[in-house]
Amino acid sequence: MGIIVLKKDLSTYFQLQSSYYSFLAKYSLKQDLLNAPVRDVLTKMSIPTSLGILSLLLFNIADTYFVSLLGTTQLAALSFTFPITFIITSILIGLGGGLSASLARLIGRAKHENQQSLTGVVQHYVANALILGFVVTAIICTIAYIFTIPLFTLLGAKSELLPFIEQYISVWYIAVLFLVIPMLGNNALRATGNTKSPSLVMAVAGLINVILDPIFIFGLGPIPAYGIQGAAIATLIAWALSLCASLVLLHRSQLIARVAMSWQQSVVVWRRILKIGRPAAISQMINPLASAVIMSMLASYESAAVAAYGVGLRIESLMLLAIMALSSSLTPFMAQNLGAGKEERAKSALLGSAHFSLVCQLVCYVVVATLARPIASFFSDDQAVIEYLVTFLRLVPFAYGALGIVILFANSLNAYNHPKSSLALNFARLFLILLPMTWLGSVLLGATGIFAAIAIANILMGGASYILAHKVVDARGQ
Repeated sequence: MGIIVLKKDLSTYFQLQSSYYSFLAKYSLKQDLLNAPVRDVLTKMSIPTSLGILSLLLFNIADTYFVSLLGTTQLAALSFTFPITFIITSILIGLGGGLSASLARLIGRAKHENQQSLTGVVQHYVANALILGFVVTAIICTIAYIFTIPLFTLLGAKSELLPFIEQYISVWYIAVLFLVIPMLGNNALRATGNTKSPSLVMAVAGLINVILDPIFIFGLGPIPAYGIQGAAIATLIAWALSLCASLVLLHRSQLIARVAMSWQQSVVVWRRILKIGRPAAISQMINPLASAVIMSMLASYESAAVAAYGVGLRIESLMLLAIMALSSSLTPFMAQNLGAGKEERAKSALLGSAHFSLVCQLVCYVVVATLARPIASFFSDDQAVIEYLVTFLRLVPFAYGALGIVILFANSLNAYNHPKSSLALNFARLFLILLPMTWLGSVLLGATGIFAAIAIANILMGGASYILAHKVVDARGQ
């Protein structure tokens, strides 16, 4: 019966009789997204989510720190890989967003749902999402591996950097395949309101990576020193372990099971996931594409500028940790409430999150700008890299509050089932505002002009996003 309904229209399948709250109990949910106070729910969801995101950031921060000990050349090589690795993980983020938003909206509408039937549809969704994510990632990584040298040459990497880039990225392409299930599985769990268990799994994986990095980079006992490639090997092992843990967690949560699937059924589910996932993935991908263009601008100066920018992007991810965690929680929260017809709760969550972004990021900026030189010295002893990084930290993070509003509003559009609008917003920010301004800044003030232009562009787009957010929620409420 489920297969027949999936072929027709999954939305009608969720008009059967049952208890919504028995579904919540079945999945051991800790948060009632539809009735508990908005601030309390988002806080309790975001804190464990931030732990999971922090673990992913630890992969990048640890890799950056230990590779920096090898020298500026290796650090610059690692920096060049960042846009490509970010593009690939962005695809998984986009697919995960499509899965999370789709499931959350269905759950929000499932007030009179048959528990057993709902469980089966959820499992079909998750299983097909994992298959889709793995196939897409494998294809992209294979193509990227074949064209490794031409790709990074196009990005502006000098010949002396290419061997180090190839050593790292060839292993990373394999490692990311182990990340598919943890990333998509975590999004499925967030859609049900469960953020604690998957975050713990990723946190442990991050800790393992930190421990393994120096062992494989510099060698220990029978383990030889692999240099920059050792960072990728450590990541591969950590992600492989997180995959095993995620499979156990998904099975215990009854989000995956052995289910009968047909090609037609899979296509239906993939289309629903990709309705949001495709534009969300493209939206996520264009961010590292813009970073790659900026990196190529900086490469025209010297490798130290590229190395500093690569470190700056990793620090940026750490500074935006709270916003990314809030955004990950905000989307399923809004989707469930919109699916249940609770427009005011969705509006309150979005606007309150925007205000939080401004306050939170202002505090972060004051701390980082004050400690800019010690932070820069921690990642490099090359004076040129330090100076570029200090300039970055005193200019770019000033606009992270505004950037946070852009991130929150763009993701909320997925909850409103307007993924193409989210894509258009990101496209406009990057290609109509950011890149033209960074080019102008480069012409006028060199690397300093590029960093200043990034901040100005984010402030302009943050203000526009705040105005648009008010219009969207007001129009929806009428």
